[in-house]
Amino acid sequence: MSIPTLLVTGSSGLIGSEIVTHFDSLGWRIIGVDNNMRADFFGPAGDTRWNQQRLEGRCRNFTHRDLDIRDRQSVLTLMAAEKPDLVVHAAAQPSHDLAASRPFDDFDVNAVGTLNVLEAVRREVPQSVFVHLSTNKVYGDRPNEIALNELETRWDYADPAFADGIDENMSIDGCLHSLFGASKAAGDILVQEYGRYFDLKSCCLRGGCLTGPHHSGVELHGFLSYLAKCNVEEREYTVFGYKGKQVRDNIHSHDVARCVEAFFENPGYGEVFNLGGGRANSVSILEAFAKVEALTGKPMRWTYSETARRGDHMCYISNLNKLKGRLPGWDITRSLDQIFEEVVENWMRRPVS
Repeated sequence: MSIPTLLVTGSSGLIGSEIVTHFDSLGWRIIGVDNNMRADFFGPAGDTRWNQQRLEGRCRNFTHRDLDIRDRQSVLTLMAAEKPDLVVHAAAQPSHDLAASRPFDDFDVNAVGTLNVLEAVRREVPQSVFVHLSTNKVYGDRPNEIALNELETRWDYADPAFADGIDENMSIDGCLHSLFGASKAAGDILVQEYGRYFDLKSCCLRGGCLTGPHHSGVELHGFLSYLAKCNVEEREYTVFGYKGKQVRDNIHSHDVARCVEAFFENPGYGEVFNLGGGRANSVSILEAFAKVEALTGKPMRWTYSETARRGDHMCYISNLNKLKGRLPGWDITRSLDQIFEEVVENWMRRPVS
């Protein structure tokens, strides 16, 4: 019986590296594609070479390829040579703010890069499965149109129709996305189209806050990781608007990897799923401060800016009903408290950057 092959783009990032280690534990052969562009985007704090080295040291059948997904011919050549059974596209420019200052880089990575990988799969391995790490930012600021109640430490949905969170029926049209949200929406739609038009087995996972201990969190991306880092290193954290009561649902990278495995075992064509921690794993910034302080014993140093980030969600909780119904063997396995414990412990072990 031949060993299956996985190709992961963005393999040194949080989700890519978790997928590498998960499928390595299953005995797969793995090709990781990453050119450390996160360091270019975010400077030394965003550097992911440490994670590449960790994977090379611990994984049994992992090969790293320093390749830029914007290089169309190199992507085609690699796909033809490796013939993967599963392609997980996790490479991205992930920041709203950075997209505004570097719009061509943002679109070339998030939209054109996705097209390059999709077309390489269609040409070279059309029977393989393609999983795209999309984002809830494809919905733009439309979630802010939902009526909210202001509670002591968080915003929450006033409309009972959203008790379980936001589902995939929310429109992506007629709202403010940020250039990042627009480039990711372009990639998301391309994945759907390749599934429906070319019968490519594929899905978009519209992630909420994907997190875990191997995140190189920075101010412009990686909410929970960066917040924990600031507390551990006694740095000042800036809250941008909404009184610090803005809410995100957090999902551990391990549960994302398990979701990818479940879809590979039961694939569809151009499917879309909201993927996050759900209501049980939701937390506001103020609530996150309290959780981190309880783990480290250090008070959170923070300052407040009245100016919220444009298009930022006041309250976003992923409705997981469609995903659980479609992939009934999958569910959340890491609680919010476990996530906080792992993230804080990891930052306490890392050298101060």
